[in-house]
Amino acid sequence: MNNPDKDLLIGIVGTCGSGKSSLVAKLEARGYRCRHIAQEHSYVKYMWQRITNPDILIFLQCSFENSTSRRKLNWQVADYEEQLRRLSHAYEHAHIVIDTNSLNVDEVFARALSYLQEHI
Repeated sequence: MNNPDKDLLIGIVGTCGSGKSSLVAKLEARGYRCRHIAQEHSYVKYMWQRITNPDILIFLQCSFENSTSRRKLNWQVADYEEQLRRLSHAYEHAHIVIDTNSLNVDEVFARALSYLQEHI
């Protein structure tokens, strides 16, 4: 896709350290309109819909170990599990889930871009 639909809004959700900011930057550089949705910090399970209501929702999945090491977080497992709980509604409604645990930034971008090119 050389000319993304400028009206299409792509939402990106996931745990801290999953790669949301990096993916948003790469997609925006290609002309996509994106929102980094901080759903993992909200007690309102459908905040991602109410505030952003994206046309496409991308969920980035990341383990506790990778989240804490990538962001240098001093978390307990319970903190991570709370983020997963807060993200559960978005996870259930995501158009695509990308497991970022074994992928670098470019590989995550390639998977997201491939999905967008096939489904838009």
